[in-house]
Amino acid sequence: MVNKFEGIVIRTTDYGESNKIVTIYTREAGKIAGMARGAKKPNNRLSSVSQLFTYGYFVISGTRGLGTIQQGEMISSLRYIREDIFKTAYASYIVELLDKGTEEKESNPFLFELLYQTLIYINEGYDPDIITNIFEMKMLNVFGLYPEMNHCVLCGNTESQFGFSIKENGLICQDCLQKDPHYFPVSQNTIKLLRLFYFFDIHRLGSISVKEGTKKELRDVISTYYDEFSGLNLKTKRFLDQLGNWKLKLGED
Repeated sequence: MVNKFEGIVIRTTDYGESNKIVTIYTREAGKIAGMARGAKKPNNRLSSVSQLFTYGYFVISGTRGLGTIQQGEMISSLRYIREDIFKTAYASYIVELLDKGTEEKESNPFLFELLYQTLIYINEGYDPDIITNIFEMKMLNVFGLYPEMNHCVLCGNTESQFGFSIKENGLICQDCLQKDPHYFPVSQNTIKLLRLFYFFDIHRLGSISVKEGTKKELRDVISTYYDEFSGLNLKTKRFLDQLGNWKLKLGED
């Protein structure tokens, strides 16, 4: 059986001297892996469409186990990501996070749209820190994580100043702060952005400018939350953190 899918390449693995196993996140069927025979050869017809981050149409045969990619039609190479080491680092983390959070052949058109729009924004030069934070917040539910972002997780207060509690799994108001001495005492702008990133439609994102101090607070809360609850230890995240430290040092010099 042969099927055509719209998808984005999220992982590639060399197989033998000339082949690749290509993992594609598709609109129609979720995550699918296929063998791209000869794709490591520069002049092979599958060489360009089997590159990481490629967005296109893929014709795959076989319905059980590992299929075979018969042909591909590139819609976009997202080349600006590939040409920039920082954009590549952010995009690599995003696709690995998606890969770890999904099983094969679980259709989720919403998740495909989230991935597609996230990579488009990074390719177009939007702030990759903020785009990545939005993606991380929207991936929480995929991992079965549901922080309380509407009101204080302990008393239900909706009108207070808030901190964020890892221990209590969500917002915590001023009156309840003493119940978690390790809460994050972040700015109310950071709280506003965390809520926004969790709930809003990413397609509605306009121009957004966030101060470095706020970006650090966002990064600290989101990274700690993932460390505590997700069980993930991603190479791409470690590399991204190293790049971030390097950028900070460059800014200080």
